[in-house]
Amino acid sequence: MKLGLDRVCRPVRWPFGSVLDSRHCVFALTLLTLLMQVVVEANSWWSLAMNPLLIPEAYIIGAQPLCSQLVGLSQGQKKLCQLYQDHMQYIGEGAKTGIRECQYQFRHRRWNCSTVDNSSVFGRVMQIGSRETAFTYAISAAGVVNAVSRACREGELSSCGCSRAARPKDLPRDWLWGGCGDNLNYGYRFSKEFVDAREREKSYPKGSYESARLMMNLHNNEAGRRTVSDLAHVSCKCHGVSGSCSLKTCWLQLADFRKVGDALKEKYDSAAAMKLNTRGKLVQMHSKFNAPTSHDLVYIESSPDYCLKNQSTGSLGTVGRLCNKTSEGMDGCELMCCGRGYDQYKAQIVERCHCKFHWCCYVKCKRCTKIVDQFVCK
Repeated sequence: MKLGLDRVCRPVRWPFGSVLDSRHCVFALTLLTLLMQVVVEANSWWSLAMNPLLIPEAYIIGAQPLCSQLVGLSQGQKKLCQLYQDHMQYIGEGAKTGIRECQYQFRHRRWNCSTVDNSSVFGRVMQIGSRETAFTYAISAAGVVNAVSRACREGELSSCGCSRAARPKDLPRDWLWGGCGDNLNYGYRFSKEFVDAREREKSYPKGSYESARLMMNLHNNEAGRRTVSDLAHVSCKCHGVSGSCSLKTCWLQLADFRKVGDALKEKYDSAAAMKLNTRGKLVQMHSKFNAPTSHDLVYIESSPDYCLKNQSTGSLGTVGRLCNKTSEGMDGCELMCCGRGYDQYKAQIVERCHCKFHWCCYVKCKRCTKIVDQFVCK
């Protein structure tokens, strides 16, 4: 069967006499296609955090054209955008919450979850199947669960409302189960549908690196969602004369997202190294450890050291980063600066001081200036 390449790629004679035949042309077209794919794959739905649309009505007017123009969405995610236009703002808020929490958790690390642009967001560093990538996928999936679940409770979404979670069996019989709780069930299901769509619409040869990376991403997305679910708790409010609390109304409430970040950071520290077995499944690299569960993070590649700027890995390096001279931890100058040394300089900072409580009811502070020593990696 002819593909018509002879019409597109006719022999071309270069100035030095060599001829570019159809075989070379096919190779060139294939390479160009792969490069285009890399550019496309570099974009991510995380970009909704960088370019959020804050007016939900904007999605309703001309919904389909807008969804098709959003940067970073896969085909499946664009279809979900068309069906759930009012959800997109909260997906962006969830991604932003995840990014901020990532930056907080890694603020004292060589890799500090820096964003590099508005499309790929984290840059080439996410192309490595490392612990850092595992954490980023998990925390962003968790952020979407958090944002959508709370948007349901607040009546911001047309397709969901307050939680309909079953009454806990250990709740005292005379306490009421109701109120308006965070709709974890809906937030969990929608996050799974939207965030996982990009991975589920891909197909790679069994046993390939790409298939391993796909399974890693899906696993960590699920670990992030389950962490939110695991930390959800029952919250109650008292009713009664003069605060007697003779009656309580209880509901399901999500934990503060900082607790989710703390839990996932612990999972990052104990993440399991994985490899592909002969059947094309991810298995633990070191069998002497307990096998990871669906609540744990997994990775398939070692992390770069992040010491120096490296365009191929996406590392920004630690040159110019602040460090703690007295710390022996990751934020200490010895580890943060990778042995390159550091510079010391004086900095002027302004902070609140001499705060006093005034009746009733506010706190008034003065602003004080002081000179401090700061240390910066060479």
